Amino acid sequence: MTMPKKGTRKITVGNTTYRWHISATSKGRIVLIAEHNEEKGQKLEVYIASDINDYWVEFPHVEQLNLKLVKPSEVAIILTEAMGKGWRPEEKRPPLLFNWIYRELVAMD
Repeated sequence: MTMPKKGTRKITVGNTTYRWHISATSKGRIVLIAEHNEEKGQKLEVYIASDINDYWVEFPHVEQLNLKLVKPSEVAIILTEAMGKGWRPEEKRPPLLFNWIYRELVAMD
């Protein structure tokens, strides 16, 4: 199942366009979900440590929160690295899952 176009952003890496968005997960994490813009292929899910979704709950005591945001330039790096680690966005396969730790993709067990 492909992502709905509403609420996603486009990014071009090389000559290929992808769609991506960030979703909340469990406390202390967000997930970047990406897929090919036109093909219904393999999705990429990258889990990132961030307390950004807790900001309003904890306000004004936010000094200790990890307020990590994901910028488009970082998304491009993640997509490029994921392709080098086996992500095939144009092929039908189960989603590929990674953690993003210290600017490196680490495969999930």
